Amino acid sequence: MATAPESVAQALPDTPSRANGGRKPFFKRMLANRRTSVAGAFLLLIVVVAVLAPLIAPHDYRDIVGKPLTSGGTLGIDDFGRDVLSRLIIGLRTSLGVAVSAVLVAGVIGVALGLVAGYVGRWVSTIIMRGIDVLLSFPPIVLAIAVVAILGPALVNVVLVIGVLYIPRFTRIVYSQVLSIRSMEYVEASKIMGTRPADILAKTILPNVSAPIIVQLSLSVSFAIQMEAGLSFLGLGAQPPLPSLGTMVGAGRDFLEVQPTLLIYPSVLIILVVLALNVFGDGMRDLLDPRHRGKNS
Repeated sequence: MATAPESVAQALPDTPSRANGGRKPFFKRMLANRRTSVAGAFLLLIVVVAVLAPLIAPHDYRDIVGKPLTSGGTLGIDDFGRDVLSRLIIGLRTSLGVAVSAVLVAGVIGVALGLVAGYVGRWVSTIIMRGIDVLLSFPPIVLAIAVVAILGPALVNVVLVIGVLYIPRFTRIVYSQVLSIRSMEYVEASKIMGTRPADILAKTILPNVSAPIIVQLSLSVSFAIQMEAGLSFLGLGAQPPLPSLGTMVGAGRDFLEVQPTLLIYPSVLIILVVLALNVFGDGMRDLLDPRHRGKNS
């Protein structure tokens, strides 16, 4: 007869660390999926450029390097005589930094709330999920504009507002996943062994709901970039002289007839980054979903 620890071990699901080559097949499938691998490579390039922006940018984004609204430099000169390429690189760093920071805030808080609501249940679940429903009842962009206008235009305020607005996305996903697995054998086995609820949530349940969280992280960053761009376009995000993709679009609209590239370059970059994030997120969903593994293996 198997001992208690042995029976519990049999009840626990195979994880990548327990299965042979748990990671290798996944990366093979990802590389075999051309759209996902191309989008991932582009995003990796974007991240490298954003991280190394001060070293890559030809000039300081505040320096006046030429005559305003001319074709000097690599991508031209803006209306203040600053290098467009340098400001585009720094603007990418700003927008991506705000979006990633906001999504991390939303992810940490939203996942924690979803885990607690799904596992504890009862009145705790009711309070958390009704609060999420109230937050979802407000139009995101309208609420963001109102809150940032009250708090004042600053990147910290933009991060906090976007982060709060995207908490429901993670909470509802995790909540539904936890409801479906909290009565599984491996969870019950952990309870029988006397494992603390916090450890069950962190070590048993969380790893088994990580796939949709990873997908949601990728998709939420794309939405957060659009939200930041919209707020900065309205003058509620990054403040001059610090550029972001949204502020560059807002500044370029005034010179659409004189030098349209001031509007085109940041707009195209926003489109490419958002498209790559959405394609990568869809690809990750297919790769992490067991129902699609046979198609992508």
